Amino acid sequence: MDVGSTQTKAVLLDEGRRIRGRALISTGANVTRAAERAFPIAVEAAGIQPRDVAYVVGTGYGRYKVTFGQTQITEISCHAKGAHFLFPGTRTVIDIGGQDTKVIKVGPAGEVEDFSMNDKCAAGTGRFLTASAEVAEVPLEELGALSLSGTDPVRLTTVCTVFVESDIMSYMAQGRRLEDILAGVHRAVAARTVSLAARVGVEPEVTFTGGVARNVGMVKSLEQKLDLKLNVSPESHFMGAVGAALFALEKALWKESSRAST
Repeated sequence: MDVGSTQTKAVLLDEGRRIRGRALISTGANVTRAAERAFPIAVEAAGIQPRDVAYVVGTGYGRYKVTFGQTQITEISCHAKGAHFLFPGTRTVIDIGGQDTKVIKVGPAGEVEDFSMNDKCAAGTGRFLTASAEVAEVPLEELGALSLSGTDPVRLTTVCTVFVESDIMSYMAQGRRLEDILAGVHRAVAARTVSLAARVGVEPEVTFTGGVARNVGMVKSLEQKLDLKLNVSPESHFMGAVGAALFALEKALWKESSRAST
């Protein structure tokens, strides 16, 4: 269970480390309730009963609110483990979520060696992109694709979520193309993310995780800034939950082997 500040994700693995079920819902104001709502969706998708789930690990912003979980593990460790599972060559993880951005240096076994995190404000995060979409009156899911059509990206004076509205409105009043404005928005987020990444160093392979990984404009902007290709999976949005499920599977198998040996 990955209970984020914006969305809650659940992933259920079987003994063969295959994803059998998943769930994605808005977290809302009641964090505990979000976990309780997501869990049965994933279980039903797997075609099993809740009692068949051997172990639950909570991660993310609300990991301690997963009241039915046996263990809590940080999202840093879970994103590293999930990224290494899907892309074994991963050495750097970039995770852009709804309210924070994390860059994780990953060892050859998927262990966390170092990380840097922007969690003091929502600048340069998914919330910043959401605010940009709102003021531009563009559906969030179309934001990235539109930015790819930009040929002359504007330069934003800030990546602060509070002030992005005035920046965008100013450029719109000047008659700048919306595509160029959005290209500038994505470039600004990429520049801030790469600056954060410089604190731990960027070593290929780089895997992009979190909900913003679904934004094709953000993928391209990061690739241009880093001058390398990013690993992006259909499961990128669920990466924290995948890592948590892998930890849960290890703990369930360890418990089972311990019982067998006694």
